[in-house]
Amino acid sequence: MTEAAGDAEETERRQAPAGRAGSGGAGTASSGSRGFILVANRLPVDRVPDDPAGNGWRRSPGGLVTAVEPVMRRTGGLWVGWPGASGEVPGVFDVGGLTVASVGLSEEEVEDFYEGFANTTLWPLYHDVIVPPQYHRRWWEAYEKVNRRFAAVTARHAAAGATVWVHDYQLQLVPALLRRRRPDLRIGFFDHIPFPGYEIFAQLPWRRQIVQGLLGADLIGFQRVSDATNFLRACRRAAGVVTRPGGIAVAQPDGREVRVGAFGISIDVVGLERLARSPGVVARAGQIRAELGHPDLILMGADRLDYTKGILHRLKAYEELLDEGRFGDRRAVFVQVATPSRERVAEYQALRKDVEGVVGRINGTHGRLGRPAVHYLHHSYGTEEMAALYRAADVMVVTPLRDGMNLVAKEYVACRYTDDGALVLSEFSGAADELTAAFLVNPHDIDGLKDTVVRACAAPRPQLRRRMRAMRRRLAAWDVARWAEDYLAALRTAPLRPRESWTVAADPS
Repeated sequence: MTEAAGDAEETERRQAPAGRAGSGGAGTASSGSRGFILVANRLPVDRVPDDPAGNGWRRSPGGLVTAVEPVMRRTGGLWVGWPGASGEVPGVFDVGGLTVASVGLSEEEVEDFYEGFANTTLWPLYHDVIVPPQYHRRWWEAYEKVNRRFAAVTARHAAAGATVWVHDYQLQLVPALLRRRRPDLRIGFFDHIPFPGYEIFAQLPWRRQIVQGLLGADLIGFQRVSDATNFLRACRRAAGVVTRPGGIAVAQPDGREVRVGAFGISIDVVGLERLARSPGVVARAGQIRAELGHPDLILMGADRLDYTKGILHRLKAYEELLDEGRFGDRRAVFVQVATPSRERVAEYQALRKDVEGVVGRINGTHGRLGRPAVHYLHHSYGTEEMAALYRAADVMVVTPLRDGMNLVAKEYVACRYTDDGALVLSEFSGAADELTAAFLVNPHDIDGLKDTVVRACAAPRPQLRRRMRAMRRRLAAWDVARWAEDYLAALRTAPLRPRESWTVAADPS
């Protein structure tokens, strides 16, 4: 055992309350009792500082929680993750019907692993270098250290032959680290963000280690076929790994067949539509229109405040449409929800300043007393309020410059149970592969974006109904439960399942 791995195990033992961490040491095939473990950077719960009940935690809403909750309940599963703040953390505890195990990070690790390597190196690199990534050896060392800690915690709690499902770019080393400790485990990995083409990925000084880390899994899932294909090419180019037709990478030195495929994530379609139909949400949607002064057109964007989301592009297009008078006699307003994100990272601070400057300029030119042209909401909103906003918006403008999927587009469609409304959607989102009846657009083409928004605003109702019905049919057939079921079924059978029976990436030479 390496010194660093031993440190990670000792840290986890200190965090776990007595009698709750399972018996045996990490690295033995029977060290824990959990037959299913989900591993993600964040826990599915948030701290509640002034909780009157005194437990200090509450479940956070999210599609991943909804998708895996039935599996967690059926298997007595455990969710391993970081609670989102530095300092001491509890070990294993129950909240909202889920059992979670928290992994602690120091303040320095938050800066180097999370804000540094994860979000200033990998995030921009994997999103086509929209801003330049930064490469620092200290950050990489922190990434390795934290991934070792996650692997140690997981190995400690996993029962013999357990299934472990690791999620996202923060934990790409965990599959191989976990397999070295626990070769008895069945390990899956799902990447929620894009995987870049090799010419971009090749910039990463630690490209070989990342590929080898991922190849510790039995099944590696991506949002889009193109992402899976990019990874297979990285296997060959960065790590010299042999790949075979049907989405197979041959991991070394054990010669395991690792399956690589596309499993696009979705949302709880039935639950969200039920919420959108509820009297409270219907009434709130009408109230929102009234608060906006009953405009003829409500356009909307809803994103984390992130440079990958194309917020400045859509605001520029909207500003020029107002300048040119292309909405005619109709009064239009734009509602931009920008959820705070990574506020200690310099690029995000600069983006907020830029967005707020553009909003101020548009309102200074086109706003009227009590009637701004852009309503900029730098807040987080609950599911009910978002459903009401989706119901109020005539045109949803979703313009990411690069996105793994983009669930906002799917949420908007799920809430339009009256088959009205228009979705303007970037072709660079994973959702564009599925929601092909949307008004697809290249957000870098400002003139094209303007024309597409105008077309969406002017489209006759029968056309809008045809488009929305087609998208809603697609969502109904492929919701978040179907996504989880299909992925886990493929993981259970990998590598024994016939290659022809599941969706895989093409593997061009």
